[in-house]
Amino acid sequence: MASLIYFIHMSLDGFVADENGIFEWTAPDEEVFTFVNNLLRPVGTYLFGRRMYEVMAVWDTLDLMDQPQNMREFAGLWQAADKVVYSSTLEAAITVRTRVERRFEPEAIWKMKADSQRDLNIGGPTLAAYAIRAGLVDLIHIIIVPIIVGGGTRAFSSGISKQLILQEQHRFRNGMVYLQYRSVNGAAT
Repeated sequence: MASLIYFIHMSLDGFVADENGIFEWTAPDEEVFTFVNNLLRPVGTYLFGRRMYEVMAVWDTLDLMDQPQNMREFAGLWQAADKVVYSSTLEAAITVRTRVERRFEPEAIWKMKADSQRDLNIGGPTLAAYAIRAGLVDLIHIIIVPIIVGGGTRAFSSGISKQLILQEQHRFRNGMVYLQYRSVNGAAT
């Protein structure tokens, strides 16, 4: 069975974007970008809410000719993967290998996990909260950025309680820290 992974970059105080929706401070340097590519290589399907999908869709059309190899590699990984966007407002997908679902159905995700040969990645804290509550998330990959933003979009919705077991950790030269947690079986409360 494939794993469902929630992978996020967050501030030291637990936010993925500040109060103005700005998240440029999460941008990885070359070392972190290469590490992220290696983490995402096993992912065959990305699950997104509309907003996260619209942020990530640029990787389908971005001109990367003069960009570093790690950015070109990420674009290739993104383009080769299937994408599922959960949205009641998105008219149609704007990227290849993408389908739009109107509702998040935990049973459908369980089936995707059972049928998939490759891991699934869930992006965006709102959608991830549904998956965590349903007991679907197997791994949480966190890159902590050494910044305090004071408010904004939380990486984890309030009201979620989930026991996790630390599996791996890594410090980067730029001060970022990677943590990998395995979820203890069962739905969150």
